Amino acid sequence: MIINIVTLFPDMFQGIFTESILHRAIQGRFLEINLVNLREYGLGRHRVVDDTPYGGGGGMIMKPEPIADALQSIPEKGRVILTTPRGSLFRQADAVRLSALEAVTIICGHYEGVDERVSELFVDEELSIGDYILTGGELPAMVIVDAAVRLIPGVLGHDTTISGDSHYNGLLEHPHYTRPREFKGLAVPEVLLSGNHEQIDSWRKAMARRKTEEARPDLLEKKTDNGERPH
Repeated sequence: MIINIVTLFPDMFQGIFTESILHRAIQGRFLEINLVNLREYGLGRHRVVDDTPYGGGGGMIMKPEPIADALQSIPEKGRVILTTPRGSLFRQADAVRLSALEAVTIICGHYEGVDERVSELFVDEELSIGDYILTGGELPAMVIVDAAVRLIPGVLGHDTTISGDSHYNGLLEHPHYTRPREFKGLAVPEVLLSGNHEQIDSWRKAMARRKTEEARPDLLEKKTDNGERPH
C-alpha cells in the first residue's frame, strides 16, 4: 500500500513511521510512505501557501495552487482524502475500506481551512476524527494511517486477530486479563481459567455488550437503527 501525505510539517511524521507497527509494516514492504512537503510548492520567493479569506473574517486560508502542484507531483495518488473538521466521522468501517486500497493520498488541512476549490477539483472524500478542533490535519492523518495499515493482512502477524477489536463488530472490546491471577485483591474471572472455550466466548460477548452499554450506548442504538436487534 502506498500512502502519500501532503503536509506543511513533514517532520511531525518522523516518530510514528520509525517506531512500532507502522515501522514494521514499512520494513516488511506492506507500506510505502511518501511525505510531500507542501512548502516546497509555495508561491514566490517566500513559498507562500496561504492568504486572507475573500469576504473577510479571521484566520488564513490554504491556497489552491500549491496543493494542486503537490498533487501533480505524486505518481500514484489513489483515493484523495482531506482531513478537515467538517468531514465525515472516521470509523472502523472506513479503516477497513481504506486498508484494501493500493494507494491513498491524504491532504493535511491547516489554518482556518482550505480553499473550497481544492475539494471540488481534487478530493474524493473529507474525513474528521472527532467533534473537536486541532491545530492541523497531521494528527488526524496519523490516526487514519495507523487504523488502516494495521488491517493489511500480514502487518500484525499471522497469529493476531482483529475480529475482537473494539468497533470491529459494532461493539467495544471485552475486558482482558493476564498474569498474575490475583492483583491487589482483584482476581481473574473464573470462567477464563475454566478451559471451556464455549463458556469463555459467551462471557466475552456478554462483557463486550455490557461495556458498550456503559460507555457507548449510542453504538447499540446505531445497531438497532440498522435493523439489528440488540441482545
